[in-house]
Amino acid sequence: MRRLLLKVPAGVVQDYFRLFVNRRAYTLQSDRPHPESGRYYYYRPTEKTTGRGLSLTLDTIRRHLEGEITIGLYAINPATQRCKWVAIDADYKGAMEDLVKLRYCLSEDKVQAALEMSQRGGHLWIFLGTPHLAQDCRIYIHELASRLGVPVKGNGLAEGIEIFPKHDELGPGEFGNAIRGPLGIHRGASRRFWFYEAEYDPERQMAYLKQLKKVSEEEMRRFVARKTLPAKAIRRPSSREPIALGANFRGSEFRVLGHVGRVRKVGRNYVTRCPSCAQAGHDRSGDNLAILIDDPRFYKCWAGCTKQMIREAVGCPIRVRKED
Repeated sequence: MRRLLLKVPAGVVQDYFRLFVNRRAYTLQSDRPHPESGRYYYYRPTEKTTGRGLSLTLDTIRRHLEGEITIGLYAINPATQRCKWVAIDADYKGAMEDLVKLRYCLSEDKVQAALEMSQRGGHLWIFLGTPHLAQDCRIYIHELASRLGVPVKGNGLAEGIEIFPKHDELGPGEFGNAIRGPLGIHRGASRRFWFYEAEYDPERQMAYLKQLKKVSEEEMRRFVARKTLPAKAIRRPSSREPIALGANFRGSEFRVLGHVGRVRKVGRNYVTRCPSCAQAGHDRSGDNLAILIDDPRFYKCWAGCTKQMIREAVGCPIRVRKED
């Protein structure tokens, strides 16, 4: 990994901050793979003494660009519900063909999109002159994808493009979904993924991104005039009160909320420490386990622990039915 480290000028760090950072919350990619899944997961870094989330700084950006750490960026600033950029993530078979189609169609609207390499496909980035409403950004890309027949993941499809921002708006204390910050090192792939149309060093890459035409708010209003999101694509903040532990359960059903510590709301989920990860000495940030707010029977460990592992860790193993 050391051979990938670079020295990055302060001006590049500042330009990166101005172009990509819309809020100070961020995620950090683990330096070590998860022992079960082998994947390098992201987590919210926190202060050791208070447990509060760390704020993104110029020094954090420098460390990311120089290859010391790898960060994830959030699209939406919940104070304004606006974004500085839109990113289209595609990592399925035929993904690059779809990204090229989208890029060509964007160019017909005089939108200059930057195509970034990724491990299994690519990312398409659109930069905005001033922060735009997240909902308008999502309407524009959804309509474009629909017109071109490009699949959108999550609209009843297991594969397709993912659109960042993934939400129309965020509630207090919510973060939405983060995407890997460009020009850093992907820890799993042990390499950088560059933008295609500039030489492969951070200074020239940032010079290329800065000269791209930024979409104005007037242009965006014109793009989305009289258009709406499909109903199944609408992502609103969660405003529901926490479900009582006994709600929607039969008396004998397992209730994971009764076996975990303090939870917090992130999007549509409660987030808390995974009991299985904790048992193995992992999940120091306490956010590996996601529990669906609307129905807490559904839960998932983002670090790869199975339900069997989680149930065993809390002393309630899943019963195995005996064959007759």
